[in-house]
Amino acid sequence: MKKYTLSIAGIVFTGIIILSFTYRKDRPAQRPNILFAIMDDVTYQHIGAYGCKWVKTPNFDRIARDGLLFKNAYTPNAKCAPSRSCIITGRNSWQLEEAGNHWSYFPSKFASFAEVLAQNGYEVGYTGKGVAPVVAKNADGTPREMLVKAFNQLKTIPPTNQISNIDYAANFSSFLNRTGDKPFFFWYGGLEPHRGYEFNSGITKGGKNLTDIPNAEIYPFWPKTDSVRTDLLDYAFEIEYFDKQLGKMLKMLEDKGELHNTLIVVTSDNGMPFPRVKGQAYEYSNHLPLAMMWADGIAHKGRKVEDFISFIDLAPTFLDLAKVPAGKNKMKPITGKSFADIFSADKEKVSAKRNFVLVGKERHDVGRPNDVGYPIRAIFQENYLFIKNFEPERWPAGNPETGYLNVDGGPTKTACLNTVYATNNDFNYWLWSFGKRNNEELYDIKKDPACLNNLITNPLQKNRSAQLRNKLLALLKEQSDPRVFGKGTQFDLYKYADKRGVNFYDRYLVKDTTLRWGWVLDSDFQDISKIERAKKAGNK
Repeated sequence: MKKYTLSIAGIVFTGIIILSFTYRKDRPAQRPNILFAIMDDVTYQHIGAYGCKWVKTPNFDRIARDGLLFKNAYTPNAKCAPSRSCIITGRNSWQLEEAGNHWSYFPSKFASFAEVLAQNGYEVGYTGKGVAPVVAKNADGTPREMLVKAFNQLKTIPPTNQISNIDYAANFSSFLNRTGDKPFFFWYGGLEPHRGYEFNSGITKGGKNLTDIPNAEIYPFWPKTDSVRTDLLDYAFEIEYFDKQLGKMLKMLEDKGELHNTLIVVTSDNGMPFPRVKGQAYEYSNHLPLAMMWADGIAHKGRKVEDFISFIDLAPTFLDLAKVPAGKNKMKPITGKSFADIFSADKEKVSAKRNFVLVGKERHDVGRPNDVGYPIRAIFQENYLFIKNFEPERWPAGNPETGYLNVDGGPTKTACLNTVYATNNDFNYWLWSFGKRNNEELYDIKKDPACLNNLITNPLQKNRSAQLRNKLLALLKEQSDPRVFGKGTQFDLYKYADKRGVNFYDRYLVKDTTLRWGWVLDSDFQDISKIERAKKAGNK
C-alpha cells in the first residue's frame, strides 16, 4: 500500500511538472517586461549571428540562438532621429511632419508607445541615447521626455575617449531597483558605434588585426586600403562594447528572476556611419540587425524569420503584448502592424503578406542652399529595391563645398573623397558615395546588395519597375505623404532645431566664425570647380 501511495504521488507530482512546463511554454505571461536595446549606426551584416567573424557579439548571438533572428528588418529612414521617431510612433517618417527630418522640433501631438505603456501600468525608463537628436516639448512648452525617465547618472571609465562614459548596465540596475511588482519597459540606447572613434583602437585595445577582414567583406564602393580596414576595426570594437553592456543586463535579469518573462529586443537605428550607407536609402543603409528572445513567449526558438519587418511594426507589437486597451492608447493612428503572431509560429516565413517595406528620407543634415534636404521614397520587396529620387539635381550626400554633411567624417570618407582626383577607375569611389543620381533606381539586392548596378533602363525589368513604382506611390497616397501630392516642400521649410547649423550653406560661404561642424572633418570640404570629371557628375 505504501509503495502504491508513493506511485500515485509520483504521478501527481510528474503531472504538476508537465502542466507547469506546458503553461510556461504555451501560455506566456500576460504582460511581459521589455528590454529594448538599440545600437547607434550598425548594418546587419556586422553581427556574429549574421555570419561576421571580425565582430564578436556573443550576447546578441545568444539572443538569436535562444530566440529569433530576423533576416529582413528595415528602418523606414536611415538616420538617427527620424528612425527613432518611427520606432516610438509606429508611423513612417513622411507621416510625422517635422519629426520626419533630422534635428527636428518634435510635434507634441505625436505620443510615444513608451508614454502609453507608462500610462497603463508599466515602469518605463531609458539610458544612453533616446529619441535624438530632437527638441521635444509638451503642448504647454514644458520639456518632454518621450521615454519617460532618463537613467544616466551613473558613470564609468570607457575603454576609449570616444566611447560614452555612461555606465549603461549600472543605470539599468538602478532602474530595476524601482520596478517593484510592475512590468517594465527599458530602452538601452548605446551611443556606440556612432562616430567618432579613437583611431586604431580596434587593433591596440581590441586585439584585432588588419588581416581579420577579408577583401570580400569590404564593400565594393570603398577602396581596400589599410586606413579603411582600421576604420572598420574601430567600428567593430565599439559594437563589441555595446554587446558587453548587454551581457551585463542579461545577467542582472537572470539574477533577479525576470529573464524568462522579459522580451529582449536588440537592433540598431540605421546603417553604419560610412559613405554610401548611413543617411542613404540602399540595402546596407536600411537593412538592420534584429534579434529577440523571450523564454516564456517564443515557441520554436532558434528560428531565422524571413518576414519583412519595418520599425513601424515595433510599437503595435509592444502594445499588443502589453495588452493596452484601444481606449487607453492616445497615440495617433499607427501605420505599422503587430507581428506578435511570429512568436507562437513554427515557421521561418509566417505571413506571405509581410514581403515588403517602405523607406525614405527628407532633410537629414544641412549644408545645401536654403537648408533643403534630399527627398527619397523607396520600396524593398523580396529581392528588389526601387528608389524614387524626387530632386536628383541636388547632391545626395550634401554639397561638396560644404563638406558633404550627410556623411560623417572619418578615414573611410577621406579615402573616398581623395579619389575625386583619380584619372582611373578609382574615381568611382568618389562617384558612388558623393555623385549625383538618376531620378529612379532599381536593384536586384540578392545579386547586387551593394546597389551598384542600376537596372532601371534594362528593358527586361520594365514591368517590374512599373509594378514597384505603382505600388510605392499607391501606398504613399494611402498614407497621405505630402511629397506625392506635390506638397513636399513643407519638409524643407520646417526649422532645423540645432541652431548652430541653421542656414549652414550661406553662413559658410561668408566665413561665419560662429559656425561649427563637429561631425565632419575640415578636409571634407571640397572645391570641385576645376575637376572636370566631378563637374560633369555634378551637372548630371
